[in-house]
Amino acid sequence: MVTGMGLVSPLGADVAQSFAAALAGRSAVRAMPPRLAAGLAGMLAAPAAVEPATLLDEADAGLDRATQLALAAAAQALAEAGIGPAPDDAERFGVFSGIGFGGACTLDAMYARYFGLLLGDEAERRRATVMHPLTVPRLMANAAQALVSMRYGLRGMGNTYCVACASSAVAAGEALRAIREGYLDAAVVLGSEAMLTPGAMVAWNALRVLARADAADPAASCRPFERRRSGFVLGEAGAALVLESETRAAARGARELAELAGYGASSDAQHLTAPGVPGQVAAMRQALGHAGLAAADIGYVNAHGTATELGDLTETQALAEVFGAQGPAISSTKAVHGHLIGAGGAAELILAIQALRTGRLPPTAHLEQPDPRCGGVDLIALAAREAPGLRAVMSNSFAFGGSNASLIACRAAAADPS
Repeated sequence: MVTGMGLVSPLGADVAQSFAAALAGRSAVRAMPPRLAAGLAGMLAAPAAVEPATLLDEADAGLDRATQLALAAAAQALAEAGIGPAPDDAERFGVFSGIGFGGACTLDAMYARYFGLLLGDEAERRRATVMHPLTVPRLMANAAQALVSMRYGLRGMGNTYCVACASSAVAAGEALRAIREGYLDAAVVLGSEAMLTPGAMVAWNALRVLARADAADPAASCRPFERRRSGFVLGEAGAALVLESETRAAARGARELAELAGYGASSDAQHLTAPGVPGQVAAMRQALGHAGLAAADIGYVNAHGTATELGDLTETQALAEVFGAQGPAISSTKAVHGHLIGAGGAAELILAIQALRTGRLPPTAHLEQPDPRCGGVDLIALAAREAPGLRAVMSNSFAFGGSNASLIACRAAAADPS
């Protein structure tokens, strides 16, 4: 059962703000500040709506930004679940984290300082190798998982998954498996990413996957499934969910927001950056089987929907193969919050769960001219859609390297949308 959720995203400082912006199709995409754009023209970004350090204690100011985002989201999720530090069953309470590139801000700042001083005068050159003693712990991909575990005294099994864009979706799925198989009774699932740095922008730009800025409206530059799409926009976020076994949640009278019911994962095994239909189909069908559901039971899919030409075509073909012509409503919220990389799986699962709880489906913003090659599926364009009878939703995360993850959430019997 999902009993708590937290989200610090480009769309808002919490789950409610983020979901409201997604429903309204209100884009957080903007021009990248020159100091971060690495000398590249027309760079776009979707930064977090609030500085994560302002949501934390002063002692957390030195942590990497991705870790700060994760800590802030975890605090929200655990507070909503009504769980404080050091629960009685701490040895059966784990932390599962997903991140694409840990410590990006720390790494970029370290190299900028090192080479800046190295090219300076003799006194500066002598200082070039002097770094903060905690630089390596700040860089560690598992920093968020470790700090949340320590802060809340959670001593159960936990892992950090670095699976590019599928990282936190895999973390959520593996946490679900651990609980179902009896290794744990509860877990915090984390997803975080903060790589809006000059070094990251240069690297992503070299891949030719970033959106070109719309001259008339930069906020509308990311257009999944649209004829004029040109790529995605990098964003940053921290997302967290509290998962509990049904027995544990019932024993303490926890409010159940939804049931995380199914997980599927697969590998394309074909190309480092080009996705494949068979692997995506396999992940979705696995998730359906794990949840004990038929394709017709899914009412909404939060698609991976990156706004890259091949990515959108591949995913719509896979969705059509799994669900057929009368399939669920589909949208990509990346149009407004950008591609959150390691945080994307958890963040988009949270938005899908909010759609499940409220019966309101967020649209694909800026989808004015749908690409006819992405036909055969029901794309929600421009405006939110009402779906009062929604019982189950799916969230897809398909990563570079050919890693695919699909998650399914079902409406909890006693859930309410408040």
